Amino acid sequence: MPKRNTEFQIRGVNHLALVCRDMERTVDFYTNVLGMPLTKTIEFPNGAGQHFFFDIGNGDSLAFFWFPNAPEPAPGISSPQALPGRGELTTAIGSMNHLAFDVPAEEIESYRQRLVDRGIQCSPVINHDRSEQGVTTEMTDDVFIRSVYFFDPDGVLLEFASWTDTLTEADVSHAPARAVPAAASAAR
Repeated sequence: MPKRNTEFQIRGVNHLALVCRDMERTVDFYTNVLGMPLTKTIEFPNGAGQHFFFDIGNGDSLAFFWFPNAPEPAPGISSPQALPGRGELTTAIGSMNHLAFDVPAEEIESYRQRLVDRGIQCSPVINHDRSEQGVTTEMTDDVFIRSVYFFDPDGVLLEFASWTDTLTEADVSHAPARAVPAAASAAR
């Protein structure tokens, strides 16, 4: 039985807003590569920027800001430096590490191939499982989600993800980690 929010009636993600370098390039990638319909465009007064929205399904949206004077990206700080398994995935506190789109489990391999055919560098299909390593190359009964990771043109780490198992109370089994004070962290 799914857990229920008793405080607020949250129905999903209305939109997630990111910042891009070039709105035209972003529109091309999200509409022509990923097939997401552009649903709303906003032009800010006095040349202050733009805010565009894409339909990602289920009534949810992915939005992008374009600001003419936005700071440069900071891979390894505000975004991952590399695809999972190919480099550092750690990002700064308060950053968005990656955005995962839910896709049908039976399509994950073909969706990866479609990205590769369009020249998008992707991770292999990663089977996240309940083993100590957390991943396996094999599809087993312990695999609970399968993923393919790739970057958008601005270095935003994206994921196609497919749940392959029903989560239960047993899947919530780890104590939350406590913050390490900065001085103790520097001493390591």
